[in-house]
Amino acid sequence: MCPDDPLMFLEEKIKEIMEKGLYSILWNMCIDPELSQRLKVISETYLHTLLGLDDDQLMTTELCDKAWDFYSTNLKTMCFDAWTKYCVMKKIEREILQKKLSLAKQFYEAKILKSAIKKWKRWLQFHKEQQERAAKRIEKAFDHTLQKIILKAWRKQTFSNRKSKRHVEHIEGEAEELLFVEVQRTERHHAEGHERHQSEKRRYTRHLSEDHMPTFHIRSGKDHLSKLPERVLAKIFHHLTLIDLARCAQVNRTWKAMTQTGSIWSNINFSAVKDKVNDTVARNILLKWHTNVLHLNLRGCATLHWPTFKSIGQCTNLQELNVSECQGLNDELIRLVSEGCPALLYLNLSHTDITNGTLRLLSRSFPNLQYLSLAYCRKFTDKGLQYLGTGGGCHKLIYLDVSGCLQISVEGFRNIGNSCSGIQHLTINEMPTLTDRCIQALAEKCKQIASVEFNECPHVSDTGLKALAACKLAKIKIEGSNRVTDLSFKLISKFWPCMNRIGVADCQKITDVGLKLIAALDHIIILNLSDCMRISDAGIKAFVEGSSGSRIRELILGNCSYVTDGALTKIAQRCPNLIYLNICYCQAVTDAGIEALILISSLAYINISGIDITDQAMDALGKLWKIKEINISECKQISDFGMKRFCADLRRLDYIDFSFCHQLSNHTLKHLTSTCHKLTTLSMAGCSKVNDVGIQFVAANCTYLHYLDISGCINITDKGLKCLSKGCPQLRILKMLYCMNITRPAVLKYTSKLQNCEYNVDEPPLWFGRATSIESSTVKKQKKSRHGIAAPQQSTVSSPVEKPAETHGPSTLEHPGEKAGETHGPSTLEPLQEKS
Repeated sequence: MCPDDPLMFLEEKIKEIMEKGLYSILWNMCIDPELSQRLKVISETYLHTLLGLDDDQLMTTELCDKAWDFYSTNLKTMCFDAWTKYCVMKKIEREILQKKLSLAKQFYEAKILKSAIKKWKRWLQFHKEQQERAAKRIEKAFDHTLQKIILKAWRKQTFSNRKSKRHVEHIEGEAEELLFVEVQRTERHHAEGHERHQSEKRRYTRHLSEDHMPTFHIRSGKDHLSKLPERVLAKIFHHLTLIDLARCAQVNRTWKAMTQTGSIWSNINFSAVKDKVNDTVARNILLKWHTNVLHLNLRGCATLHWPTFKSIGQCTNLQELNVSECQGLNDELIRLVSEGCPALLYLNLSHTDITNGTLRLLSRSFPNLQYLSLAYCRKFTDKGLQYLGTGGGCHKLIYLDVSGCLQISVEGFRNIGNSCSGIQHLTINEMPTLTDRCIQALAEKCKQIASVEFNECPHVSDTGLKALAACKLAKIKIEGSNRVTDLSFKLISKFWPCMNRIGVADCQKITDVGLKLIAALDHIIILNLSDCMRISDAGIKAFVEGSSGSRIRELILGNCSYVTDGALTKIAQRCPNLIYLNICYCQAVTDAGIEALILISSLAYINISGIDITDQAMDALGKLWKIKEINISECKQISDFGMKRFCADLRRLDYIDFSFCHQLSNHTLKHLTSTCHKLTTLSMAGCSKVNDVGIQFVAANCTYLHYLDISGCINITDKGLKCLSKGCPQLRILKMLYCMNITRPAVLKYTSKLQNCEYNVDEPPLWFGRATSIESSTVKKQKKSRHGIAAPQQSTVSSPVEKPAETHGPSTLEHPGEKAGETHGPSTLEPLQEKS
């Protein structure tokens, strides 16, 4: 059947197709006609052909197979489509049924819930009506009781005011009478005048002692203190010193039993009586209460030696130990403590002579130590810091203070990082040898640092801060460094979004640009920019308009000379939660800026010393009824009238400093003490117009006074000192420098109960504001210098305890470790809180 020349045959057929077209192609055109089978044209259906109904039809096997495949495929497809459609229909029917059942269930539940809600609503309405009726009855009874209390308090206050007014009038009358008698005495005969003067003096002393000095009434057979709960009694006695507790124990048997409560002796403070305590007393107390002692303070106790520290080693439950400034403390004494105090959490070794041996003991004997202060300990080395990681190691340490340890090098800080990688709070103050390399070496391993203090470290720069980028800092204090620039604020805004406390005092390269960079931070509550001379209104406005403006609680802008009234106005508008504001020596601030502060109703602590304001500003400040502390020293334009308007409505004031306000006199003390009965601290140094009459006002009304500074008040005499000793029983600290009319015998007689008394009779120096000549008593105005003045020679009558800081701030806002100059670590209960 194959042609003789296949290629020629195919060529002919292709030409034929090209000539006739594709539509002329037949299925058998490539078969030789002679060899092709004769087939009849199909005129019937394929069924006839498949079933062989036509004998003339020629069938082939291939065609039958194809036909059968086509038929079976179509049949299967039809059946499968029908089955799929049936399944889909059944699925849809089930879904419809489920929806109907769900709707029916929801309808049923809603019907049940509606019925329950109706019942509950009726019940609630019934009880609401009952509560309203009860509330009306309670409100009526409360109003009645409140009215009674108000009337009772009003009567008591009116009686007190009337008594104070009579007392003030009596004092003024007697002062005028004494002045008149003094004039008459000089005009009369010497003998007759001397006799009259003695008579008047005796009468004055008798009236003052009998009518106007406080009288203490003793009620026999009644002891209200013993009726208080034991927990309340423990809190009361907890504030007493060891000497006071001993005195209380001598009152009666009940009081003695109250002083023997174990909870009172859980916190023993030998530092408060460091000049009187000795080894015998301390040893007996510690041995008696060795199981109760948790907190022990021996700060500055130079008289305690081996027996005391041996007894400390027996206090097995001791958690806090402060041996700061203990002269003679050495490694051997620390070894005695380490023998029996495994639970120690807090240890303050600042200002002691400990060496590497003590650091070796710390890692072996105190595995739970969390707070450690080595400030100003200069006898240990870098190798000693390596010991902290040996043995059990101080791996739980979270607070470390190495301020003033000049001997620590870069290797020493690397040893700290390797030994104590879990440090969270780092304090390194007053360390001129601290460099950026030291911080980098420490930060390689310490990634959990949350707060840092680098005060008075002049070589710390932005590079050192950048090394802490991996840490999650929330507090940073770098004061007194000229290498810190606005780049540090850029790092703060980039790496530490949770930053809440920033202190960059006396960093001269900080500008308004830096404040704009941190304006977007949300959590800043304390910002210290004092002595940053380049800060101006633009930077302050940008910051307070940012996210932290409404959250800021403490803002310090002291000595920022470019800050004006515009910045204070913006602060008053944008900082509703501000509690403490310091704008001392901001010379561009005037009365207008101070008046804007009345918008900050939460303001309670303010320092405006050294500002040229007048009585108008004081009148505005008097409207801030929440003020507790104010410093207006060196505001020389303020007069008695302004102080009268300021004190009119202040009931919460407990601290005021108006030193070197030369226009203020006895009238200021009269108005101040008549309204501010809660005063605890009063400073009026350099107010030469104040005399004994003003001191009598203080003694008559300020029974809670603890601190008083009358330095440079040259008109105060022994008489004023006598009034203070009788009228201010809680006075603890008294400064009387340059008081030329107060004699030493009077000081020794009336200040025996004081904790601290500073006194001399030198002539006031020129920087004190007034120079007084003993011969002519001529008063001259001078300008006080704030920098570089050597302290004059003074006589300290008694100083058993440290004098508190003179610059007060908001105690409620004081973050642990905020106050400069203190090197005492945190408490166990309040981390990083200063120990006194």
